[in-house]
Amino acid sequence: MAYDKFNILTSSAVPLPIENVDTDQIIPARFLKATKREGFGDNLFRDWRYNGDDTPKADFVLNDSTYSGKILVGGKNFGSGSSREHAAWAVYDYGFRAVVSSFFADIFKGNCLNIGVLPVQVSPEFAAKIFAAIEADPTTELEINLPEQTITLKATGDKESFDINGYKKNNMINGFDDIDYLSNIKDDIVTFAEKQLI
Repeated sequence: MAYDKFNILTSSAVPLPIENVDTDQIIPARFLKATKREGFGDNLFRDWRYNGDDTPKADFVLNDSTYSGKILVGGKNFGSGSSREHAAWAVYDYGFRAVVSSFFADIFKGNCLNIGVLPVQVSPEFAAKIFAAIEADPTTELEINLPEQTITLKATGDKESFDINGYKKNNMINGFDDIDYLSNIKDDIVTFAEKQLI
């Protein structure tokens, strides 16, 4: 499944300064029956977003119109817990294209990279600057430059670099999943195979 190409994203951000957010909080287990990557955004942080009668909880950030954007800024150790791919699907389906945190669980990070959500790991100090900037001005923007591997607070110019696997970086810039990548180099694969038969 191809996804949106990712180059430079400039957007306001939604702050979720909670540590150890696990995948069951991101998408509760009772919503894992579907096999398509659609509709999960409605249940992103379901138990934090809604009361038992399905009314929105006014004090949860996704229900607060003060905050919006395509970037979610989470606390340390974001995406811990089980390895469910659906957590990344829910983040993407809701509309987020990047998640920023000072630490990600490895499997969640990999799942995000596989479906077009860029996990940007920053230092705890830079994460604190981001949260402070959003608290001071909810419309403050971040610029995430994937080719340069930098994240910048637009208001102050503060910038930090982040790491990403080269293969995954190339796929995100092109909007490829693993199958798209292989399809794109089909001729090279055929040529290589033919040489092995000589």
